[in-house]
Amino acid sequence: MSASQAAPKVAVVLSGCGVYDGAEIHEAVLTLLALSRQGATVQCFAPDVAQHHVINHLTGQPDDGASRNVLVESARIARGRIAPLGDYQAADFDAIVFPGGFGAAKNLCSFAFDGPDCTVNPDIEQAIRTTHAAGKPIGALCIAPALITRVLKSVTVTIGSDSGTAEAIAAMGGTHSATTHGEVVIDAANKIATTPCYMLDATISQIADGAEAVVKAVLSLARQ
Repeated sequence: MSASQAAPKVAVVLSGCGVYDGAEIHEAVLTLLALSRQGATVQCFAPDVAQHHVINHLTGQPDDGASRNVLVESARIARGRIAPLGDYQAADFDAIVFPGGFGAAKNLCSFAFDGPDCTVNPDIEQAIRTTHAAGKPIGALCIAPALITRVLKSVTVTIGSDSGTAEAIAAMGGTHSATTHGEVVIDAANKIATTPCYMLDATISQIADGAEAVVKAVLSLARQ
């Protein structure tokens, strides 16, 4: 098989396991499904760091006596086939994708607490910067576009229609485009594709639509 015919290789960065303190599981799994159905091979990554906190997903309250590791928890979604993000090399991949969930805004960066003044995990920042510098596409779902904006500044993204988050994106130097279910905003100059997913009140089938659309956009950008 020639290089042009080879299956695209995509890195998927997870942020734990569970919407309130990690990766949003529907978004993560449906992204993996869309990548598989569109012929990509996938390697999951996560930073090897402690979660900001642990949330009881039944009550929605913090479990102050618990601590969990982002890489270990992300391995639940990846069925153990995952690597620490510090091992990521942009040269080995055709694209990188970030599902959402509060973990993207709590564990990958501090956007959930600090808004536009947030800090970003060093391995996350390195992965985003090196992928962008290599001219390879970046996909982001839900709240993850805010993370991309914090690192790259002058990009065009969507998180749906939430005005507060849109204002924070503008404060970080980005441009926000309002969207609804299944829509994708493509910043062709920066090779970034984003979709709102659970930043909107959504059904799981609408999340599937968004994941499929953003994956198609990312793979199209990778072929350019």
